[in-house]
Amino acid sequence: MTFERSRAPLAPLTTIGLGGPADRLIRAESEEELIETVREADRDREKVFVIAGGSNVVIADEGVHATAIHVASHGIKTAREPDERVSLTVQAGEQWNAVVAASVADRLSGLECLAGIPGTTGATPIQNVGAYGQEVASTITALRVYDRESGETVTLAPADCGFGYRTSRFKGGDRYVVLAVTFTLTPSELSEPVAYPQLAEALGIEVGQRAPLSDVRIAVHALRRAKGMVIDPTDPDSVSVGSFFTNPVLTGSDFEQLQQRAAERVGPDDQLPTYPAPEGRVKTSAAWLIERSGFSRGYGDGDVGISDRHTLALINRGEGTTAELVALAREIADGVERDFGVKLVPEPVFVGHSW
Repeated sequence: MTFERSRAPLAPLTTIGLGGPADRLIRAESEEELIETVREADRDREKVFVIAGGSNVVIADEGVHATAIHVASHGIKTAREPDERVSLTVQAGEQWNAVVAASVADRLSGLECLAGIPGTTGATPIQNVGAYGQEVASTITALRVYDRESGETVTLAPADCGFGYRTSRFKGGDRYVVLAVTFTLTPSELSEPVAYPQLAEALGIEVGQRAPLSDVRIAVHALRRAKGMVIDPTDPDSVSVGSFFTNPVLTGSDFEQLQQRAAERVGPDDQLPTYPAPEGRVKTSAAWLIERSGFSRGYGDGDVGISDRHTLALINRGEGTTAELVALAREIADGVERDFGVKLVPEPVFVGHSW
């Protein structure tokens, strides 16, 4: 059933445990309840904040003057496509890691490298979730959303979603509420070609080769856990929003300038990492830049700091505030821009405040 609370704290609904209350909190346990709750709030001209797994949001200490709607819908429908592929239509509130595990158990390839990512399925298209060489945009074939402008439920094709590197047309906007996501996967015992060198090394294969689906899922999960990127109540390094900054994607000329500055700062033997990117661009490592700007793992003496195991994870050590978290993030970003001329872009969504 749907429940409602006034001045409800939102921090417990987030993986970083930060943020103030909402004017009221309503839990929607079905697609129908979610639509009706949003419609009622819009009819009453209330501001709406939709939250699900809370793994990619940074909520202001003051909270949000809005009706917060906690998405808790469940259900997965499976269909065989004419080309023998299999489509999964997944409700927005389904836990993402469980969806990946189920697809691997059913011998369906396409999501195996996305194991261990916290949050719910409805959030995955918003930031075009990706890891270890895969991203959801490559398997999403339809998105069912509630359009708050028209008051209608519509189905969007991938071309309508504006997918980019860790972004989409939905990120930072509130017109559409994701109801369900359809992924189309390939029946196979083997993974997609492994594109990420660290994962290939963990699997004992070459980049571009395939491996058994379950082996890939287990290896990805182990890599993420080693970095504190698997939510675990016993692991202080997992109290974060995951990677706080995206890896910079630069034009060729901007990357050449970065290479020159990097060589001057750290020397030619400490090579700047590069990864493939579309449209002739070059992706490099935000973690490398952060570390070479003097922000090592474990940095920070206060209640927030950098994870001991992952440079991109900013953690709440128990008594932190959002203001402290943002101050640390800005300190890091300013240091990288000062030393390397690169502006880091935050990955999480800011709620009740701005970057």
